Amino acid sequence: MSHRLLATCLLACTAAPAWAAAPATTDAARDRASILAMQGEYIVDFAFDETVLLQPGYERAPAMRSGGNETVIVVEDTPTKVVLQHILVDEKSGHVTKHWRQDWTFEAKQRFEFSADQTWQVRAIPAELTRGAWTQCVYEVSDAPRYCGTGRWEYRNGTATWTSDLSWRPLPRREYTKRSDYNAVSAINRHTLTPGGWTHEQFNTKVLRKPDGSQVELAREFGFNDYQKTRDVDFKPAYTYWEATKGYWVKVRQRWSVFLDKAPGARLKTKIDGMAMIIPLFEQAGGVQEGKPVADADIDAVFAKWVEPAPAERR
Repeated sequence: MSHRLLATCLLACTAAPAWAAAPATTDAARDRASILAMQGEYIVDFAFDETVLLQPGYERAPAMRSGGNETVIVVEDTPTKVVLQHILVDEKSGHVTKHWRQDWTFEAKQRFEFSADQTWQVRAIPAELTRGAWTQCVYEVSDAPRYCGTGRWEYRNGTATWTSDLSWRPLPRREYTKRSDYNAVSAINRHTLTPGGWTHEQFNTKVLRKPDGSQVELAREFGFNDYQKTRDVDFKPAYTYWEATKGYWVKVRQRWSVFLDKAPGARLKTKIDGMAMIIPLFEQAGGVQEGKPVADADIDAVFAKWVEPAPAERR
């Protein structure tokens, strides 16, 4: 354990989180306050370890460790929906990268689900699952879909924790450039507020989904993303970027909504890395930041080339 992580653990034993003392008005309002508590400026550690090996001869992959400086900005805030945008800043160069996005919806009626390579089907959420629950949907840097999960916030012993149901997602970027032996992850996600920030735990199973519908589970993996609040990083470049480009990204999200707000969903025609969409969208956003106009038709052209409706599901 690093000295910083040890210090964090010691802090957790002595400090009381601010949200623990907040009065609960309604369950949804308390949950929303917990989601909003994830906004802020953080030093982030990412750790992934394969644990249970499930196939003969399978060799455990090396542990993965990385980190970054990330600010989480509130993009939308209503009683039943919260949108949080993550933005990375390189501490030395000040380079900004628009990172992942998380949308939270109370008692959502539907969500997109990773059903096949580059394909997300929009499906109804069972009433018993979504009742009193929040659905979190996570998006790529281009605002392309990644995965959704549905679960309830719990507050046992003064700790705010949200745990999702089991759902599918595509390979993470850290893996698909190196691995071809599996093509999907079955995962449960857990978010917990801590005295120093918040954590994201991932209980992943790496799965090869075959064309005939059969599945081979290769290994289980535990992921731990630790968001610790900081005042030692200058995040001004992130806020400057977002202020200049947020209107552009609204338009991008609107175009994704055409595919993801109703069945059947979306299919990407890009390679698995998605760079065919990421590069032109980031270039357009860069132009907007420099004060150059980007026509709606230019955004439409990217979507027309690389996104199409998902195949309709057989009933």
